[in-house]
This record gives sequence, C-alpha cells and structure tokens, in this order.
Amino acid sequence: MANLAYFDAASSEPLHPAGREALLKALEAGWADPARLYGVARTTRMMLDQARARVAKVLGVRPDEVSFASSGTQAVHLAVLGSLQARRRVGRHLVVSAVEHSSVLHAAALHERDGGKVTMVPVDRDGRVDTAAFRAAIRPDTALACLQSANHEVGTVQPVAEAAEACRAARVPLFVDAAQSAGRADVPEGWSLLAASAHKWGGPAGVGVLVIRKNTRWRSPLPDDEREGRRVPGFENVPGAVAAAAALEAYRGEMAADGPRLSALVDRIRERVPRTITDVQVVGDPVGRLPHLVTFSCLYVEGEALLTELDRLGFAVSSGSSCTADTLRPSHVLEAMGVITHGNVRVSLPRGTNSTDVDRFLAVLPEAVTRLRRTAGVTTT
Repeated sequence: MANLAYFDAASSEPLHPAGREALLKALEAGWADPARLYGVARTTRMMLDQARARVAKVLGVRPDEVSFASSGTQAVHLAVLGSLQARRRVGRHLVVSAVEHSSVLHAAALHERDGGKVTMVPVDRDGRVDTAAFRAAIRPDTALACLQSANHEVGTVQPVAEAAEACRAARVPLFVDAAQSAGRADVPEGWSLLAASAHKWGGPAGVGVLVIRKNTRWRSPLPDDEREGRRVPGFENVPGAVAAAAALEAYRGEMAADGPRLSALVDRIRERVPRTITDVQVVGDPVGRLPHLVTFSCLYVEGEALLTELDRLGFAVSSGSSCTADTLRPSHVLEAMGVITHGNVRVSLPRGTNSTDVDRFLAVLPEAVTRLRRTAGVTTT
C-alpha cells in the first residue's frame, strides 16, 4: 500500500540508510572467516573489530565487553543463563520484574524447571517496578537480578539506577534488557550484563548484542565454542554486525533531535485518543517513558479486529495484548499493571514519522472503533 503509515517501530525499525549502505559494502568485503590468517580473512576480522568498537562507544563500554549474537533473544538467554551458571555456588535464586520481555521470562521458567527459585517483582499501574519490592526481593542466595531499561509494550522507563544501587549493595549482578531503549537513550550505569537487538534501531534483523562488563562472573550455558570470545557460538555474521554498528551510530545521533519531536507526536495521541473515543484507557507513564511509544485499550473491541481494520485503512500498528490464536492469553505486562487488556493497541513511531500521518491516524481511529463496536452490537455514549 503506497500510503501505508508504519507505526510498529517497537517490533522492528525500518533499515536505516546508513545500515543499508554498510551492509552492502560488507557483503562484498566481509565474507571470509575472521578466524583465519590470510589477507581477506584479516580484512574481515578488522571489520568485525571495528564494528564492535563502534557499538561499544555508543553504549559507553569497552570493546572487549561486547559480543555479537544471532538475535536479541539469544543475547538475553546467554546473559541470564550464563550468569546463573557462573554463580551457582552463591545460590540459585533469580529476581525478575513482572513485566520483563518474554525472552527473560522464558529463561526464568527454564531455570525454575531446573530446580532454581524465581521471585517476580510487581509493578505499579504505570508499569514501573516497585523499587522497594525489588530491593527486598534480593536475598543472600540471589545469583542474578533482571530489570529491563524500558517496557516494550507501554514504554515506561524503569528505575535501573535504583535497582543497580540495590544490586551493588548486595553484590548481585544486574542484567538489563535494553532492546527498546538502545539507540534511543542511554542506560544508567551500574549494570553488569546487557542485551540489545539491532533491528530495533534500524540495523538488520539477526544481529543481537551481548555486553558482559569486566569482572562479571559468567560461564556459557552452551557447549564450548571459540567464536566471539567463547561467549556466542557459531560463525560470526560480520556484514550484519558492521551494518548494526553503522545504523546504531547514525540512529543515536538522530535521536537527539528526532526523539523530542516523536515524543510530542506521542503526547498528541495520548491527549486526543481519550478525548475522541469513549471507554478507552491510555496506559503507561505519561512522562517517564520512551519517546516513540504509546499504548491504549478500547473496551468492547477485539484488539486483533481493530488492528486488521487499521491495516485496511493504511496503518501498521501492533497489539500489546499479545493474544495468539493458540493461547488466547492477554499480555502479561498489562495483567501485571492491572489495566484493561481488551482491545489493546500499541503505536510506536519510527524515525522520521511525520505529523500528517499521525493526524490522519487520529482522524480515522474513532470511526474505526465505533464501526467495530456497532458490528459487535455494542452502543456507547
């Protein structure tokens, strides 16, 4: 559709031109095995090392603390399970927030099935972790604590600095899932491990970033492999890493100016939706949030039906309800917040989103909701 407005950057940001250009060049020059000693392999190795250094500079870490993974999910699993593996003598207790990404919760579930203990820390109505509860959840046998930098469904920024202080006092490493914030905002200091995903900032899909700070105990939960400092197994995706680094640099630079502009557009959506649609709830912190993301729930409307209708009207949005045909389970994030899980829509604006598309979205949304409610036999006032 020629006039499609893509509003699902939280799932995947369109490939950044800087990433595209770097990818094409790297496909020509960076195809050899970076572990070999002949000329073209040394060139490939140099490209990989340069990409690592560029990512490290944006993230504010050392290059030798950065490893490239095959996805953000793999980086999460390696960070969580590897840290738990290395600290088994300390204990087998894991602390996670109730609104972590499913990749973190799946790793926690695996740990629990293997005999470990998990404490899930609650959040408030805005989706922010209760810092007192987070601090209280840390025990003498806690091996690892996990807290996302910002929530992937509602955009609420988490109190990472406070959590890091609590972990530092207890000598417990803190893992931060920074998939939604990397490239958009800096993560407060004090964490020990971090994961991110390149396609969230306009890099190519299939490239994750795993950061393990110096002096952090970590042991691979997988069979030994010599690649990526023995942290990530398998042949390195050098062109992908090069493109991810180029996109991250460019994207982070642009967000200094584009972030506030996107935030103003999100403010417009947050203000207009409840004013023009009845029985609607806008969720997430209105101030302490990511600049590009807003979520709202419409009563008496199936979220999937609303997404389909908006797609027909030229808008690609997603649902925070995370319902699927096989589970029909609503979002664990919205459930933990205690807000409406029905008829949920997540709008996340990619870089360069224009005001005209947002205004057009706000113009068609009320009638789309009314039409679906009428079809369902619901009349609201």
